[in-house]
Amino acid sequence: MRIVTWNLWWRFGPWEERQKAVLAVLRELRPEVVGLQEVWECGGQNLAGWLADELGMHWAWAASDASDRWQRRIGDPTVEVGNAVLSRWPVVAQEVLRLPAPEELDDGRLALYTRLATPTHEVPFFTTHLTSAIHASGVRREQVTALAEFVAAHRGGTDFPPVVTGDFNAWPDSDEIRLFGGYKTSPVVPGQVFLDAWEYADPAAPWATWDPANPYVGPHSPAARIDYIHVAPPGPAGLGHVRSVHRAGDTPTGGVWPSDHTAVVADLALPSADRDAD
Repeated sequence: MRIVTWNLWWRFGPWEERQKAVLAVLRELRPEVVGLQEVWECGGQNLAGWLADELGMHWAWAASDASDRWQRRIGDPTVEVGNAVLSRWPVVAQEVLRLPAPEELDDGRLALYTRLATPTHEVPFFTTHLTSAIHASGVRREQVTALAEFVAAHRGGTDFPPVVTGDFNAWPDSDEIRLFGGYKTSPVVPGQVFLDAWEYADPAAPWATWDPANPYVGPHSPAARIDYIHVAPPGPAGLGHVRSVHRAGDTPTGGVWPSDHTAVVADLALPSADRDAD
């Protein structure tokens, strides 16, 4: 099962050209499931819906209830922002968690849960987008606490380990990432841990998902890995084990960088019946 997580930089920059570049990258990757952040919806059109139609996938969408803070940044009150999931398989359940934040930092960050019906297993799949202020580690700790409890409430009834993707806006050694992982410190939910898929990456591989080589990031920002695919320990016979992981969308496509973030791509172990099903 190929998983992708990607922050699509909403309607910033040359967004019409960028959405074509995003599609080209995803078409080449051929993922089974994609977690998306900073997805736009406007005038009856939705970026995730358009991508799903083009790729022949199912999709789910969750809109922020505080899009006005985003809208002021581009001067357009008609554009919504939210998270989305694209899936090769039907989405049989979904639920949204509003993440906690103090009023001065609250711009409607969410976690979206979906349950995906493969031929042999249901997959609990989540995507999220945490507060971005660089000084807000304490806020993100509260958010990952709520997120971990949200996952615990929706992970049951299947042998497939839950998969949690998203833009966490935090370095791997930060308090919030350690807390959510639960294997370098005590977990939020007793016994519930999540492995950072990048632990399986080639140590020599490019790792920054926020990369100053990208002109949308700018040359004065430090390189950082802030986008994650987290997977609980494997199920029976290694079900859901991380086989490989790498970046994507990390060069211009059709003359334009697709986003200010790179994508993260992980391949997870899946029964042959699921891999071969149409």
